[in-house]
This record gives sequence, structure tokens and C-alpha cells, in this order.
Amino acid sequence: MERESAPGDGRTWSLPALLVLSVAGAVLVAASAVLVGALLLADAPPNSFSQRHQTELDGLVYPEFEQNWRLFAPDPLQENVAVQARVRSAAGDGGWVDLTARDVAAIRGNPFPSHADQNLLRRAWDFYDSTHDGQEAPTAGVRSQLADEYLKRIALQRLGREAGGTPVTAVELRASTTAVAPPSWSPNRSAAAGPQLRQLPWWPVAAADWADL
Repeated sequence: MERESAPGDGRTWSLPALLVLSVAGAVLVAASAVLVGALLLADAPPNSFSQRHQTELDGLVYPEFEQNWRLFAPDPLQENVAVQARVRSAAGDGGWVDLTARDVAAIRGNPFPSHADQNLLRRAWDFYDSTHDGQEAPTAGVRSQLADEYLKRIALQRLGREAGGTPVTAVELRASTTAVAPPSWSPNRSAAAGPQLRQLPWWPVAAADWADL
């Protein structure tokens, strides 16, 4: 007895469809190769090509694809950092909102907390802190600018476009840092320093800051 043909048997693709699939596949492969190559160059020792195109590499890699070897050699946190933000609009300056407390509330009791709730805000503040001095002056060129934009956009995404019924025109952040006390069995039982407050200047908000948020 002859097998009945299935509805999908003998399907043929038209020439335009094959061309579209081939081009799409080639674009995906090329884009993947460019991204992987940029990541390798960003981590590789300095060479003539990476030095000549450092700005383009930093723009592609940071901050979304930043490489961090702490994944393989974790360094336990020795400080608790609480990041707060507030916005300004025509209605006046809003109150401080504890963004870190929101993340902690989303983590507590959640057996599968998101990576964003655990690390996004903390790593953004760490990125800013490592690229600015104590007077908030940039110390790392393009990376300092990226850190500003990254931290600002995280705050804007969480606080929204309006305050008091009017558009947000500026945003300000501050962080309270408290050293983690040593464990009871540690020989170093010196008292932990009190909270250190670091408050950033107001950052103006433009239409470009809302792109893709």
C-alpha cells in the first residue's frame, strides 16, 4: 500500500524566498562574527588595531557586553550600597526614591530572582564610581560618559517620564555606602565605619535619554 503524502511533503521554496533566507542568514553570521571579534579585541592585550578603533570597540562592548572575570573568581561584597534617585519637573523636585530597596523587595522570597534585580543597579553604580573621582570629574574618557548615561537611563526607566503631571527635566542620584561588619570569628573586629553619602549633581534630561526605554 502506498503511503499517503503528508501535507508538508515536497515543499519547495521560491527563488525570492531562498534569497531572503540566504541574505538573512549571512547577515546574522556576519553580525555574530563582528560582535565576537569586538569582545575578543576588548579583552586582548593592546594592539595597533584595537588602539586605532578603541572608541568604536567601547561603544559596542560597554556597558551591555562588559567582560568581568569575577564570574570565575568571585569577590564577596564588603559594602552595602543603597542607591536613591529623584526627578525634577515643572511641578518641582520630587522626593527621593530608594531604587535599591525596590530591588531587594523583588529578590526577597523569590526562588528565582532576576539578574536585573540582583545586579543591574549595583553594577551601574560601581561602573560610575570606577570612572569618576571624588569630585565627580570623569577619569576614563568615553567610559565615564557611558557610565553617566547608563546610570541616568536606569533611573529614568524606573521613575517614569512625568512627575506631578509634567515631563521630567532632570534627575539626581545619591548612594549611601555602609561597610559590612566582619563575622564573629574574624580576628579583625574593628567597628565598621558609618554610612558614607555620595550625592551627584542634577543631570538634565533630553528626549534622547528616553530612546528605547
